[in-house]
Amino acid sequence: NAVFEPFEKDLSRFSEMDYLNVEPYIYEQDIPSIQNAVRRGILNYEKIVLYYLYRIRKYESNNELFLNGIIDLNPKVLYQARNADRQRATSDTLSVNGIQVLLKDNINTEGMPTTAGAYSLMNNEETSNAFIVDRLIENGALILGKVNLSEWAYYFCSGCPLGYSAVGGQTLNPYGRKLFETGGSSSGSGVSIAANYAVVAVGTETSGSILSPSGKNSVVGLKPTIGLLSRTGIVPISSTLDTPGPMTKFVIDNAIMLQAMSGKDDADTASEGIPENKNYLDGLITASLNGKRFGVMSSLMKDSVYNSAVKQLERAGATLVVYDAPEVRLNGFRTLLNIDMKHDLPDYLKNHADSDVKISNIADVIALNVQDTLKRAPYGQGLFEGIVQDSTTIEELEVVKDSLMIAGKRFFAQPLDIEEVDAVLSINNYHAGYAAVAKYPCLTVPMGFSEDGEPKNLTFIAKPFEEDKLLQLGHAFERITKARRAPKAYYKEIINN
Repeated sequence: NAVFEPFEKDLSRFSEMDYLNVEPYIYEQDIPSIQNAVRRGILNYEKIVLYYLYRIRKYESNNELFLNGIIDLNPKVLYQARNADRQRATSDTLSVNGIQVLLKDNINTEGMPTTAGAYSLMNNEETSNAFIVDRLIENGALILGKVNLSEWAYYFCSGCPLGYSAVGGQTLNPYGRKLFETGGSSSGSGVSIAANYAVVAVGTETSGSILSPSGKNSVVGLKPTIGLLSRTGIVPISSTLDTPGPMTKFVIDNAIMLQAMSGKDDADTASEGIPENKNYLDGLITASLNGKRFGVMSSLMKDSVYNSAVKQLERAGATLVVYDAPEVRLNGFRTLLNIDMKHDLPDYLKNHADSDVKISNIADVIALNVQDTLKRAPYGQGLFEGIVQDSTTIEELEVVKDSLMIAGKRFFAQPLDIEEVDAVLSINNYHAGYAAVAKYPCLTVPMGFSEDGEPKNLTFIAKPFEEDKLLQLGHAFERITKARRAPKAYYKEIINN
């Protein structure tokens, strides 16, 4: 309840009728539609913020419906929304200006703590914005709040539940509360967008952490090429593989967010060589599947949802190149994460964390948690303990990195290099590890539901810096399938009852 204190006065004047009146223009609407309603005077940015605050409080205070998706709310967001309304000229319908964004709670944000879900970072309150947060704000976005995640981006405990953190508790899936997994580690980002707690969100991925919760929550998720989006000011696992990425209900929103967050960051060495002045909205609306070529893994064709999706692509004029995926082992993957985090986390703590944060390395975190394991590490901290024990040298790590990149590229070589397909098609995060080490971007788009009602996504994988192609293919696929359905339990009928 404490996070709602700054909004109590305003929410007391925002009635259920106010909520229901604006709902048709916000609920399950994409950014262009919302911006168009603002342009027509039906909505303003303050009303949109109030709608989301009301909605979050309504569901998260209900013992039968809460999802534990939200960790914190921006106490200044209404003030910022009013400023956006005062300064608004003719709204660009393809802009994040005035649009409400939720951030995974490992992304530094001024005015809110950045905890990574961990007890040891609960006093990480005074930080500068991460580079991508500054980019969003420069483009007029409104940071609505911070969302839950798998603690330390799911590189902390071994075999623990996806979506659990000591700070935020257990995140739940709106399509099957306490039934389906949320996916991770960007669990709160996926859950909150699926339940319409904001227009869009930002997650982060090392290997599957955007793709997994997007697939589990019928959300569009983009894992960009490493370096395309800055990592400065984000609690790390691996400087080799980490990247933030947009998580949205619609592909067009994903492209708008990518455009808003992009930019060269001199503080991030991976930013060197990224394409400049690229417009990810060009060609999106007119994109077609006709004549496109897709790599289809024969082993996945037994999945009925996948099978149906690729057949829809074929009916739309695409060519399916069915192939047998090779057996490729990712030897040393754990070593890469261990040694990167052993060095990257201390760097973050030294240069980007609040000075009141007293931990300086992995061993400090372990020691702090041992003082009260029930509250701070109920599932243990096996992966952190493994990091401390790993004695791999930096020189040995470089060999591991090179070997892994070669293995990842070899896994995709037949379809991408020999058959020259536009994209390889996977399911959710099934092949995220190979894409991660190859540094190939992935876009995952809702494709349907299993017989038990669990969401499932089609994942498009392409070569580095082909995000524009992925977004065009994803948008064309979304247009012919319209597979996303909002979770039934989180619509107005429940509120009225």
